[in-house]
Amino acid sequence: MANGTVNRKYKDSLFRMIFSEKEELLTLYNAINGSSYTDPELLEVNTIEDVLYMGMKNDVSFLIGDYLNLYEEQSTLNPNMPLRGLFYFSRLYQGYVAKNKLDIYGRRMLALPMPKYIVFYIGADDIGESREMRLSDIFLKQTGEVPALECVATCLNVNYGHNQSLMAQCRKLREYSVLIARIRWELASGKELPLAVDSAVQYCIDHQVLDDFLRKHRVVSSNL
Repeated sequence: MANGTVNRKYKDSLFRMIFSEKEELLTLYNAINGSSYTDPELLEVNTIEDVLYMGMKNDVSFLIGDYLNLYEEQSTLNPNMPLRGLFYFSRLYQGYVAKNKLDIYGRRMLALPMPKYIVFYIGADDIGESREMRLSDIFLKQTGEVPALECVATCLNVNYGHNQSLMAQCRKLREYSVLIARIRWELASGKELPLAVDSAVQYCIDHQVLDDFLRKHRVVSSNL
């Protein structure tokens, strides 16, 4: 690792890599929603990639049951996430309508999956355990009227020590928070980023934190 180049967006890359596995994504979904799904194949992943959408991409999006889920990791507090969510959901619903050959011009009301938008916050600002962000909060006119558009992002603090009930139900999320906390500790001790990441990775391997995942990906340092 220390001989490679560390991606400075390692938190985002790491989150996507861990939860690109359906088994881990299903465990995360169950932990958030209190559900008990056991078959990862029930997940239909539809993550947007920027290759197709001119710079627009999201971390993880998927269908399960009657819900369309959008998961984003953020290491900086961004009050514009609901606007980004609106753009993402628009693309996702367009894809859903096209795939299912739905007629948006017909007389029959369509039945669409319910959107659920979760932002996993791993930044340094104190947001408590969670925060709700609404698209309507950024509109110029704040008149109390019900806006024609709304998008709600539930921001969960996944820094180490926060949302412990959620962490207890999703081991990979908890271990992700431990790794990020350890990297910060190494940086605070004076190490440059590549060495800090390498030291943190070794610490986690030694302490059985994401150890299988880190052993597998350690040589591919540009992914972290």
